[in-house]
Amino acid sequence: MLIRPLVLLPALLLTIGAQPVTLAAEEHSDVSMIEVEGEGTRYWSRWRGPSGQGYVYGEGYVDSWGEDRNILWKVEVPGSGNSSPIVWGEYIFLTTSTDSGAERSILAFRRSDGELLWQATAPGGSAERAHRKNGHASGTATTDGERIYAFLGNHGLLAVDFDGDRVWHQNLGPTSNYHGPASSPLLYGDSVVVVQDQRGDSYVAAFDKESGRQLWRTERSQSVGWNSPVAIRVGDHDEIVVSGQHQVQAYDPQNGNELWRARGNTFEVIPTPVVGHGLIFCTSGRAGPTLAIRPGGSGDVTDTHIAWRVSKGSPFVPAPIIVGDELFMVNDMISVVTIYDASSGEVRSQGRLGSAARESFSAAPVTVDGKVFFTNDDGDTFVLEAGPEVRILHVNSLGERILASPALVGGRWYFRTTQHLVAIGAG
Repeated sequence: MLIRPLVLLPALLLTIGAQPVTLAAEEHSDVSMIEVEGEGTRYWSRWRGPSGQGYVYGEGYVDSWGEDRNILWKVEVPGSGNSSPIVWGEYIFLTTSTDSGAERSILAFRRSDGELLWQATAPGGSAERAHRKNGHASGTATTDGERIYAFLGNHGLLAVDFDGDRVWHQNLGPTSNYHGPASSPLLYGDSVVVVQDQRGDSYVAAFDKESGRQLWRTERSQSVGWNSPVAIRVGDHDEIVVSGQHQVQAYDPQNGNELWRARGNTFEVIPTPVVGHGLIFCTSGRAGPTLAIRPGGSGDVTDTHIAWRVSKGSPFVPAPIIVGDELFMVNDMISVVTIYDASSGEVRSQGRLGSAARESFSAAPVTVDGKVFFTNDDGDTFVLEAGPEVRILHVNSLGERILASPALVGGRWYFRTTQHLVAIGAG
C-alpha cells in the first residue's frame, strides 16, 4: 500500500498556522523529564513508559504486523476501558470498568501467554457521566514493582500488591467532569500525584505511596480537563507540571505550591506535555495552539518564558513526541502529521495519515529503532521514518478499534484494543 505524504502543502499550512510566533528570547536551560530509574527501566511501568514520553529502549521490536502476522497471542479483556497497558516483570496491568461504570478494577495478565491472573476491584463509588470515547477506565495505572496504583474517578485512588490484594484506598469524592475522568497518576519519589479538573472542586494532590495518606492538596481553578501530570527536572530542582484549561502550571512536588504559570491553552486540554531542547511542549485542542515553554521562573511567565507558539494544528487527544531535533504531532481533527523543528517551531514537513477524519487518533505515538509509530482509532499504525521529512514506510492493521497507547517491553508490543489484549513480536 503506497501512501504519499502531502509535504508542505499550502492549504494544510494555513490550517495549522505555519509560522511560529516567538515570544521570548532563546535561553536553553538544563531541563529533562524525570525518567524511571533502577529496575523499572527494563519495563513499561507508567503512562508513556519509563521515559514518560514514548521512547523505547532496546532492540528486537518488529515494525510490521497484521491480523495473521507477528501476533504472539490475543486474549479477551473483561469489561471496557481505554487505559494503556503497563508492564513489570511477568505481569501486564490494565484498568477496566463493568456494569456501565458501576464497578472498576485493576486486571493482571501473564506476559508469556496473556492468561488473566486476577482482578482487584475498588470499593464503593457510582457511575459518573462519561463520553463514549472516554468511558470509565481511561487513566493508565502505574507501578513501582511493589504496588499498582490506579486513579478510578468516582471509585477513588486504589493501591494493590502484585497478588491483587488491596493495600490502601482513598475516596477522593465525586468526579464532575462532563466527559468523565481520564487522568493517569504519576509516581514521584515516595508519592502518587493525581490531577482532577472538574466543576466545583478541581485539585492536584499527592499521596504517600505506602499508606495512601494525603501529603498535600492544591486547589485549581480549571473546570474541565483530562490531563495527566509530568515531573521534570529544571537545573537544581524538580517541578510537577500540569497542562490544563487556559494555562500551564508548575507546582513544587514537596508541598504543592504553585511555582509558575503560562497562559495560552484552549478550553479543553488532553495531551500530555513532552520535554526536550530546554523546553516543555504543551498542546491543546481541538486543533488549538502549541506552546514551547522554558520552565522555571515564578508567577505569570507568559511574556518571558514562552519561546515560541503556533496558533493552530495541535492534537485534540494524542500527545506529541520529540525525536532528535524534531517535534512530531498529529492533528486528529484532519489526520495530518506535522514535523516541527523543536527549537524554533518552524515547520519541516507534513502529510496525511490515512483518510481525513474528525477525532481519528487517540493513542500517543512511540519511537523505536529510528521510526515513529502513530496508531489511529481504526487500529491502523502508520510507521514513519524519524527525521525532518514525512516519509511513511508502511501501515500495519490489527482490524480492531484502538484508543489505548501501546506498551513495549523485551522485544514485544502490547496493544489494548476495545476487546482484546494483543502481544506482537517475532516469536
